[in-house]
Amino acid sequence: MPNTRDIRRRIRSVQNTRQLTKAMKMVSAARLRRAQQAMVNARPYAQKMADVLHSLAARASPLAHPLLAERELRRSEVVVLTGDRGMCGSFNANIIRRAAGVIAEEEAAHREMSLQCVGRKGRDYFRRRRRPIRRERVDFFRSFGYAAAAAIARELMDRFVQEEIDSVVVVYNEFKSALQPRVVVERLLPVPRAEVQAQPEGTLEDYIYEPPGPELLEELLPRHVEWQVYRACLESAAAEHAARMNAMESATRNAGEMIDQLTLFLNRVRQASITREIIEVVSGAEALAESL
Repeated sequence: MPNTRDIRRRIRSVQNTRQLTKAMKMVSAARLRRAQQAMVNARPYAQKMADVLHSLAARASPLAHPLLAERELRRSEVVVLTGDRGMCGSFNANIIRRAAGVIAEEEAAHREMSLQCVGRKGRDYFRRRRRPIRRERVDFFRSFGYAAAAAIARELMDRFVQEEIDSVVVVYNEFKSALQPRVVVERLLPVPRAEVQAQPEGTLEDYIYEPPGPELLEELLPRHVEWQVYRACLESAAAEHAARMNAMESATRNAGEMIDQLTLFLNRVRQASITREIIEVVSGAEALAESL
């Protein structure tokens, strides 16, 4: 027969765990609201910048800027955005699985591949598998801002312009809703022609730019790449908080169900113990009466 003391100890342990998961859920919910607000505030600017670049590049030559150059893909870099902590369900596992697939595709195409890991979980995964990591950034999402994301983008642009790499791919979790993240594989460099492709002839109006178009491209294209990296970081941070909030909510609910089951089991054990004691007393009384 199980010991009631052990059952009570286990119930207290599960109750403490439930308090912890509930607190983590509340913290993640608060952080999610801030991250989601920052992401929503950034979207109009990103969309307007994309519209301006579309209009400007439609009137410019494809060779007007080095970031538009389409070269033979021989060397690629994969940037993987993961979290620094666990307890967020399958958030990190989905990104790592998709990133491993992208790396396998690059190697199958006989391209030289370099890897940059932003986040501790991705770094640890590829390090355990002895995958060479060119650059790692740990605890990046603890207090990142536009300047930190722009530093990543500038490093990638410098390597692309110097022809050290021919393409850059970013793998991250896009925030669709609190319950629906989506793993995205996005080509960052060269700037995809779909974003800067000219409209059909005859539908473009002529504009006079001040400063001229090439100077605008020189200013806007690097900022566009920086902003795309910053947007990916915002999306990833919001998706991570949402995944952790959902995971902690599920853990809290499971802990409550376990407490109910353990409490019921404890009551049954106590009932059986009391019944056994009563039977022993009655049996002893009957034996004593028969002896007399």
